[in-house]
Amino acid sequence: MTWHIPETERDYLRGLAARQAEIAALPVMDERRQRWYDLNDGRSGVRPPVVIETWTFDRDFLPDRVLRCTSEAGRGIERQLLRHLRNYDLVDDDKVTPDTFDIGWSVAIDEFGVKIGRETVVDAEGVETGYRFHHPLKDLTRDLALLQPAVCHVDRERTFDWQGFLMELLGDWLPVRIRTGSFGPTMLTHRVVELLGMEAYFTAMLDTPDAVHSLMRFLTDNALRVMRWAEAEGLLRVNNGNQDSFGSSYNFTTRLPAPGYNGGPAKLRDMWGSANSQETVGISPRMFHEFCAPYYQEVCAPFGLVYYGCCEPVHPFWDDIRQIPNLKKVSISPWCDEGRMGEALQGTEIIYSRKPDPNFLSVDRQLDEEAWATHIQETLAATRGVFVEFIIRDVYTLHGDIGNARRAVEIARREIERVYAP
Repeated sequence: MTWHIPETERDYLRGLAARQAEIAALPVMDERRQRWYDLNDGRSGVRPPVVIETWTFDRDFLPDRVLRCTSEAGRGIERQLLRHLRNYDLVDDDKVTPDTFDIGWSVAIDEFGVKIGRETVVDAEGVETGYRFHHPLKDLTRDLALLQPAVCHVDRERTFDWQGFLMELLGDWLPVRIRTGSFGPTMLTHRVVELLGMEAYFTAMLDTPDAVHSLMRFLTDNALRVMRWAEAEGLLRVNNGNQDSFGSSYNFTTRLPAPGYNGGPAKLRDMWGSANSQETVGISPRMFHEFCAPYYQEVCAPFGLVYYGCCEPVHPFWDDIRQIPNLKKVSISPWCDEGRMGEALQGTEIIYSRKPDPNFLSVDRQLDEEAWATHIQETLAATRGVFVEFIIRDVYTLHGDIGNARRAVEIARREIERVYAP
């Protein structure tokens, strides 16, 4: 397998790699890295880190006009390098600039044996934003038999060829490392909605509950099948460093790998995993307990540590969520009862992974600094004595003003310092 990059692009990419290595070696990166370790290892008094996820507003953060490469391979490498460099230059949050260039295995997974169609539409700026699925299951009871166990394949030769190509290009500055998550599709109810649709899913819980349980049983077994396949193939790599468990929540910890790990391929018990169930925001705690909780607890059980949640409010289902084995972080979205979850996490080492309201950044063209500060203060007041991180997500536009992202981070840090200062 060969990839072609013109010599002018190669020199340019090497320059980007050299600069990333320089930034990664700065003392501030050691400070940030230690803060993540302190948080995830449960050391008291650690100041909450602040991260803003940038890929959702690439129209402002990493638009095509800033790219210089024209070759397909060069453009992909350039994007990966610039994402770290521009984050340091333009946002300067608590991400740790990597001292490696990370890639994944070349894998192909036919998850169900049926195709899930996806149709997208662009917004007024030409960016793909809206979408809908074409659901393969039209009648759950009748069509459940269409689903087949996952078929997985890894192309080691392609992966190692790509790693070698990148090592020759960038390896003088950034070692090229294969990094992985757990591979398992653990967002079970997201798969339900892809396969069946939201309305059909909700009505099926009432009309054909046994079929819903059969579907959840299949999805759980299938996720575990993929995870165990990756484990048996020796594909897993311990993700206890500068990787995110979910949604830019970083994994630095000495709690992993599990005792007995001797290097090399990892087991699931050595890994961070994640799960969420955004799609069940509209059901009762009783229904969540019946149709979701047992399956989520089972699919998360193999992991060493677990990040749970995304945009859904977790407080209505907390009695079940807290039973997830090795639960370490829980997402506190804008729709969550902050005070209730602050009380629930008192006396635990479960991290309150706060997702501030992205509307402060993406609706108005100018950041309302006073309102944003008050928003951060409310979280800090609700979490006295609790381990906290701020992960700003789902900002889809900054209306061309990237400075709002940096300013939001600065204000959040200022308010944190007022509370955590000795």
